[in-house]
Amino acid sequence: MPAPLLKIETSSNLPADADCVVIGAGIVGVCTAYWLARSGMRVVLLEKGRVGAEQSSRNWGWCRQQNRDARELPLATKSLALWEEIMADLGPGIGFQRCGLLYLSNNPAEIEGWDKWGRFARGEGVDTRILSSQEATERGQATGKTWLGGVWSPTDGIADPASAAPLIAQGVVKHGGHVIQSCAARGIETSGGKVSGVVTEKGIIKTPQVVMAGGAWASSFLYQTGISFPQASVRSSIMSVAPGAKGIPPALHTKDVSITRRSDGAYTLAISGRANLDITPGAMFGVKHFLPMFAKRWRVLSPGGVQAWNAGFETRQKWSLDAQTPMERVRILDPRPSKRLINETLANARKLIPAFEDIAVQAAWAGYIDSTPDGVPVIDSNLSIPGLTLAAGLSGHGFGIGPGVGHLIADMLMARKPITETRQYKLERFNDSQWGKVAGF
Repeated sequence: MPAPLLKIETSSNLPADADCVVIGAGIVGVCTAYWLARSGMRVVLLEKGRVGAEQSSRNWGWCRQQNRDARELPLATKSLALWEEIMADLGPGIGFQRCGLLYLSNNPAEIEGWDKWGRFARGEGVDTRILSSQEATERGQATGKTWLGGVWSPTDGIADPASAAPLIAQGVVKHGGHVIQSCAARGIETSGGKVSGVVTEKGIIKTPQVVMAGGAWASSFLYQTGISFPQASVRSSIMSVAPGAKGIPPALHTKDVSITRRSDGAYTLAISGRANLDITPGAMFGVKHFLPMFAKRWRVLSPGGVQAWNAGFETRQKWSLDAQTPMERVRILDPRPSKRLINETLANARKLIPAFEDIAVQAAWAGYIDSTPDGVPVIDSNLSIPGLTLAAGLSGHGFGIGPGVGHLIADMLMARKPITETRQYKLERFNDSQWGKVAGF
């Protein structure tokens, strides 16, 4: 079943032209369009289905600096402040709060890894605190267990996946932009080798700038233009239990289960890193890039099925711009969750938190997390087609850093000083000559 999602109504009128068209109304797309609109740009945000209906409403809702890749950490830090700025503009419904994130462990090696990261992060200005056994046990008293140690990151937090993207999309409209749902972008038009328009199922929008923020669909869309973007997706299964449990931290991570309080008082439950690898053409053609990642994660990735293949979001077939495309045949990716993983998640949660024993299951769902080979997003406007910008491959981190990614893209398109460095997000790092240096082989 779909994850909980606030549904909004938007215009169905297609503007004839725009300063920029953003394709994909997940958290990255809505934040990009929001910051562009706030900067005075005439922006159109296109969504083939519903705003936020794919991975942007199917995640944990964590907005964290803790344990980020060093290349991504500055963007994560900036995003926390931007979440607050967006909520100040659009209201509390977005649900952002710096509630702090709690990590608990009885594994010395895991705690040592957190401590090593913390020493680096504190040098970057991040407030991350290693907990003693007594401190971890006190903060984790809802478990009724004694813990060897943990981490407390007090300035990190959560937002509401059910409402964040839809409400920010309404913010795009508030600041003069257009949001159009149920309208797939089929491709781009060029003139003189540069972007000149977007071809949609409802007509053409003339524009000199296009941002591809289509999540799991980005690679196949770019394939139509001759641009190679290594991208593979895993199917993550998540569930929620009804409200009623008391005394549980808003955001808690252990190796067996991670728990997040939702805005309605329910709790989202998931096992970090566990997912199903559904076979896709994209994964097959990109195996040389992804083999190191798959080899590293083989203990937590389980073989999947053909759901992703049938959905067509990583196809390597060309499509016509004047006929129905895979995006129109599958408006919303709504894969079936793994029953085995859902049952394991619930059992782990009830074993960890006694208060969950008598709480009913509320829902279960799955989503496709699109990843790059190194787990760091591509945010790049220096592609082979001038006027085309890519923002995808958020690798399961997109919800938390969405505001920062959107702001960074707005900076790039408006020739402003960027809020963070951009070189670490370039697509060219996956060129054959460069990838060996990155991957270490």
